[in-house]
Amino acid sequence: MPEGQPVRWTPDRSPKLPAWPVPRMADALRRGAMGTCPACGKSRLFAKFLRIKAECAECHAPLGLARADDAPPYFTIVVVGHLIVPAMLVVEKAWAPDLWIHAAIWLPLTVALAVGLLQPIKGMTVGAMTSLGMLTVEGPG
Repeated sequence: MPEGQPVRWTPDRSPKLPAWPVPRMADALRRGAMGTCPACGKSRLFAKFLRIKAECAECHAPLGLARADDAPPYFTIVVVGHLIVPAMLVVEKAWAPDLWIHAAIWLPLTVALAVGLLQPIKGMTVGAMTSLGMLTVEGPG
């Protein structure tokens, strides 16, 4: 390069592949729903009922960086609501039971469905985040 010419710096924009496997979306969702690591499917995803392990024991994917936050409860409410409300309306139109019978049927069923679906839906959310490359170890900027 001739003297006096300014050197133009260009940033490295090549995609950096993570050290852990990045699964296809369908595989990540299925593995997450089953409660296994969305990246490799070999170890457990949850340390407790809804607490995600910090790192996969097999592939070392940083699962603890997945910030699912309010998405799993929101999706759970949507799914449970779309199952319970139509069923309630069908029962009301067909048999018109007393209010206490509705309460005895739908309240426990709603709670059971919500608790039963919350962990698989959170696993699917973390799986989607893993597949989309949202587990980053780099800071902002």
